[in-house]
Amino acid sequence: MALIAAGCVAMLGFGFYLQHVGGLEPCPMCIVQRYAMILIAVLAIIALATGIKGIQISASWLVVLTALGGAFVAARQSWLQWYPPEIASCGRDIYGMIETFPLQNLVPMILKGSGDCTKIDWTFLGGSIANWSFLCFCGIALVAILSTFRIKSTSSRKIA
Repeated sequence: MALIAAGCVAMLGFGFYLQHVGGLEPCPMCIVQRYAMILIAVLAIIALATGIKGIQISASWLVVLTALGGAFVAARQSWLQWYPPEIASCGRDIYGMIETFPLQNLVPMILKGSGDCTKIDWTFLGGSIANWSFLCFCGIALVAILSTFRIKSTSSRKIA
């Protein structure tokens, strides 16, 4: 869980670097992926901070579910980048719901963006940010699953 939390913080930091230093404007799907990363980091820290096996296992499974949700959004964005629609529509409705949510004043201005989800502004080894995000979310889910089974196996060995 420490590896997951540190990885999420590093990826969020890199995303903010690309936004504020590199000048890349995040799209609504990128913002949703950021929220997923933040939630995963918080859940991983909760799992680390508690010594209660039940909470650790529950937090680990919530990390898996959140990572799979983030992977779905990243996969959808990758698909939109590979097969851009005639009219650019990348989930502005989701962003609109976030905008009109009553707690919008609590959402930091740093997490707002209006970039185009189909546009590829940055690549590394041939993969876009969405491609790498998908791989990271899948990796997080895998590590969280392994961590969950490790927590379960250590608690069952102590009982036996």
